[in-house]
Amino acid sequence: VQLVESGGGLVQAGGSLRLSCAASGRILSWYTMGWFRQAPGKEREFVATISWSGGRTRYADSVKGRFTASRDTAENTMYLQMNSLKPEDTAVYYCAADAFGRTAIVEKDYDYWGQGTKVTVSS
Repeated sequence: VQLVESGGGLVQAGGSLRLSCAASGRILSWYTMGWFRQAPGKEREFVATISWSGGRTRYADSVKGRFTASRDTAENTMYLQMNSLKPEDTAVYYCAADAFGRTAIVEKDYDYWGQGTKVTVSS
């Protein structure tokens, strides 16, 4: 499985962006997909997960109510809609796939990773 993120960029605080994660190779129904981010000088942190089959989601408290994860199984693509962006959301955002279907919020449980897409939120 290969994952490729897109959609990052520069946005003003309060604005919105939608990130995409396109998967090549077969995403099986039990996979869990995740979004993580890494801000400059900080460790990578969990943002959101979504189950590939049922679309069940889970979010970090810092993004709950502002970010929405979704997926299009026909297109093999996952999305992260980010609204009401804040400067502290500035980071490189990564998508990842957990081939064992855990509701994983730690990066060690993910088997495949994209290269990341940079999001910068200006104040």
